Amino acid sequence: MFEILQKRNLNDQVVLMEFSAPFIAKKAQAGQFIIFRADEKGERVPLTIADYDREKGTITIIFQTIGRSTMQLATLNVGDSILDVVGPLGVATHFDENVKKVAVVGGGVGCAIAYPQAKMLHSKGVEVDLIAGFRSKDIVILEDEMRAVSTNLYITTDDGTYGTKGFVTNVLKELIEKGNKYDAVVAIGPVPMMKFVCEVTRPYNIKTIVSLNPIMIDGTGMCGGCRVTVDGKIKYACVDGPDFDGHKVDFDELMRRNASYKEREAEERNHVCRLTGGKRNG
Repeated sequence: MFEILQKRNLNDQVVLMEFSAPFIAKKAQAGQFIIFRADEKGERVPLTIADYDREKGTITIIFQTIGRSTMQLATLNVGDSILDVVGPLGVATHFDENVKKVAVVGGGVGCAIAYPQAKMLHSKGVEVDLIAGFRSKDIVILEDEMRAVSTNLYITTDDGTYGTKGFVTNVLKELIEKGNKYDAVVAIGPVPMMKFVCEVTRPYNIKTIVSLNPIMIDGTGMCGGCRVTVDGKIKYACVDGPDFDGHKVDFDELMRRNASYKEREAEERNHVCRLTGGKRNG
């Protein structure tokens, strides 16, 4: 059992949760993830490790309540416990030792994953330009935390209600055209956003790392559900990633696979339970 020590609502749909997991905290690194199971009947759900504290023996996750399992997790409070947490899983993010300047680009809840990347780089003395994009001001998360681990923080909103109006790609392209020499760009967020970030950096031959989020079940490479095509070869995000060279990822295939179950998910959200007469959280 993993006791919840802190819980904070970052907006109406996004929750930060810190819980005791000393063995995971001892080994965790930026870019890795865990798989949790809320109770004995729960499904296995992967979530990126947003932060960790080796001394306290805790890890932090940030998640959006969009499905049955994350909604169930969000009902737990400080003092409650999560039944199963497995990790750290995946390959930690790696940068060359000579990296001096990096742009970290996060989109929406993806900023929760971009944050530990920026924090790790900042702690090593790397100059970090962090570009965070949201639909509107009311869903902005982790602004203070991101500002503390970046040299420059740029916030964009689609509707212009906060920061710069427009997309993260606009800001990234503008910064590159102004002469910023990035040794690498890290992009984490919706798949279309990561794809277009890669298209911005490709003409400049800037190494671009993306964190992929395909359907994942066991986290060990056995089920094959998280397969992606990278440089024409099949890779598994859970054991080969989740970080990959964005210029080699087949994003169109990834988007098609991620959309495979959208109709079924919609049916689940609208399902009426015969026992209670109420709708079941999908």
